[in-house]
Amino acid sequence: MPVVLKASPDGAVAQTLGDVYRRLAGACAALDVRVAHGGGAQGGVTAAELVTDRAALDAFVEAEAARVHDRHGVRPRPDVAASRALHDYAWTVGMLTGGPWYLERRVPRIRPEDLRLDLASGTYTITPGNELACLTGDSVADRPGVLTFPQEEQLRARLRMSLAAHMRPLLAAIGPVARRRSRALWGMVSDDLVSALWYLGRTLGQEGAAIRAATEVLPVAVPPYPTGAAFRHLTGADGRRHPTRTRTGCCMFYAIRPAEACSTCPRTGDAERLRRLEN
Repeated sequence: MPVVLKASPDGAVAQTLGDVYRRLAGACAALDVRVAHGGGAQGGVTAAELVTDRAALDAFVEAEAARVHDRHGVRPRPDVAASRALHDYAWTVGMLTGGPWYLERRVPRIRPEDLRLDLASGTYTITPGNELACLTGDSVADRPGVLTFPQEEQLRARLRMSLAAHMRPLLAAIGPVARRRSRALWGMVSDDLVSALWYLGRTLGQEGAAIRAATEVLPVAVPPYPTGAAFRHLTGADGRRHPTRTRTGCCMFYAIRPAEACSTCPRTGDAERLRRLEN
């Protein structure tokens, strides 16, 4: 879905984040980002509002149900629509948080009020903040609002923490609607973070590097994320090896188009079939 980037208040950190979001826009066709100068974002709802306003949360789910109906000709159950809406949101936040880390080893703090969603169009608007984390020695390390770490693993931990802090209130709010418990919800978030990094790497012609990076971010289960990236390789009929992984959570697409479910969907028999083919 498209993402519209609004200018943040004046500041070097906000400008730095704006620049990296532009780089993401240039690299990722699935993340259509444009920069609009002016005041704060208007219209739509923020994650902060989804958490505190049940009417806004219901509208969030209903908007996704309408999109599913328009695209696929079926009316999804409310729990399916809620899972699909959450999947799109988590992937977007995963890209906007993990993408700057992958490209520049900088981790933004995205507050719930910084990301706004237009329910009718599915367009996101992000206002770059004035806080980020980076490695010691980064050119912005001495700027106000910048937290520095001397080690790569500390920065990766900050990435996991920043994403979790943004998503935790929304998961608590939408869990009952999606009819999913904590492990399944956090499994979706971890899947979407790994998926975002993997996708970004493929678009840059760096699939191997992206797989290694995603595995470094989630080498094993790191609470609240229930599993690691867990990539493996399959050998196709042509003898070529292909990287894959089985999703921890489920985006529920199988409930919309069963015949077109992901080959590694954890809720279909194909997932077990693929495990047997694992090299």
